[in-house]
Amino acid sequence: MTTQAVAKTNFSFAGQLSLYKGKVRDVYNINDKYLTMIVSDRISAFDVVLPKGIPFKGQVLNQIANKFLDATSDIVANWKIVSPDPMVTIGHKCEPYKVEMVIRGYLAGHAWREYKSGKRKICGVEMPEGMIENQKFPTPIITPTTKASEGHDEDISREEILKQGIVLEVEYILLEKYTRELFARGTQIAEEKGLILVDTKYEFGKKDGAIILIDEIHTPDSSRYFYADGYEDLLAKNEPQRQLSKEFVRQWLIENGFQGKDGQTVPFMSDEFVKMVSDRYIELYEHITGDKFIKDDGSQVTDRIFNNVSKALAELK
Repeated sequence: MTTQAVAKTNFSFAGQLSLYKGKVRDVYNINDKYLTMIVSDRISAFDVVLPKGIPFKGQVLNQIANKFLDATSDIVANWKIVSPDPMVTIGHKCEPYKVEMVIRGYLAGHAWREYKSGKRKICGVEMPEGMIENQKFPTPIITPTTKASEGHDEDISREEILKQGIVLEVEYILLEKYTRELFARGTQIAEEKGLILVDTKYEFGKKDGAIILIDEIHTPDSSRYFYADGYEDLLAKNEPQRQLSKEFVRQWLIENGFQGKDGQTVPFMSDEFVKMVSDRYIELYEHITGDKFIKDDGSQVTDRIFNNVSKALAELK
């Protein structure tokens, strides 16, 4: 079976008003009513889209997100209507909140870097003294970021969000409630798979006055996972945890002299490397979901996507 990575799309669907291309996702606005989100096989690191796509990566991310949207819809309604193709979700167009709700169960990543530099407060939230990297917080902390239209998202406190009127207090209280409940559900599902959900982010929007969950959820691109087996031993030795995320791609880039800085060139991605990344994403899928990954036919993938989406949109009218 021939497999082609879908590095870009440029479809013209019935009712299409616009196309937004993110680092990984191509989002088609259909009649200002629906969004068709195609999860491409592009891969980004250090805010740079790498030159080669990764076969099956889009399918992996889309199917993980779909599984978790379905598994959490009793907590808060979400944007999804249907997934007509392994790489596509069609859902309601909403008015997104201009904050991302980041929640951290462990002192890792950005929070650890802040802590290591001497800070004991992040996004207005106090962090206990005497913690070490990857240690569990007494209670998960919410560290929101602004959703930047350009450049990087930036940390912001609950107080600033309310003071600037970015979100009304009555709604922000609900966002925090849903964030904690979603993280608790994600943590429980991860535990059943022998994993630790370390931190993640959620995005919310409003439709007909109600708050709904939008975008992806609990994927390895939006979340950090550790393997539960060996966590305590590695923590005691102050050694790096075994991660289930795309961290291995960042590490490969660093080892080959690339961190997205001016003047640096992305290292050559051999076919063997691309296949290794594809295999790792499939491994991520099977660990996180507990399901066997079924490779969809990738020989005429763009035709397949167009036909599946067109049929689904016709049925939604």
